[in-house]
Amino acid sequence: MKDFLAEFKAFAMRGNVVDLAVAVVIGAAFGKIVSSLVENIFMPVIGIIVGGVDFTGWSLAVGEVTITYGKFIQSVFDFVIVALVIFMVVKAMSKMKKTEEAAPAKPSEPSAEVKLLTEIRDSLRHHHN
Repeated sequence: MKDFLAEFKAFAMRGNVVDLAVAVVIGAAFGKIVSSLVENIFMPVIGIIVGGVDFTGWSLAVGEVTITYGKFIQSVFDFVIVALVIFMVVKAMSKMKKTEEAAPAKPSEPSAEVKLLTEIRDSLRHHHN
């Protein structure tokens, strides 16, 4: 039993598992933000633009069976809006990250010892030729 617990602890504490757990928690919180952004800001604006179209009531009765294809269309529509919002947020974050990154640092001057060793090497090459 001790071996099992030791193996489980080693598995659970591996970097990938911990990183994954953090990503899931942050992803869930980020999902709430995106959902709120879509639901409370984008959907009302889109509703104004498309005239408040709601597909959920669309259905087709075939005998005693009702096919509510409107709910599917609404889900696809909602997905496209959420995907578009996430794309715009990721693009904006990527742009901010690029502007934050400083220009690559120029290589530092070699130390005095490196300069001296380079001179000795070059001098030896010159004498052998």
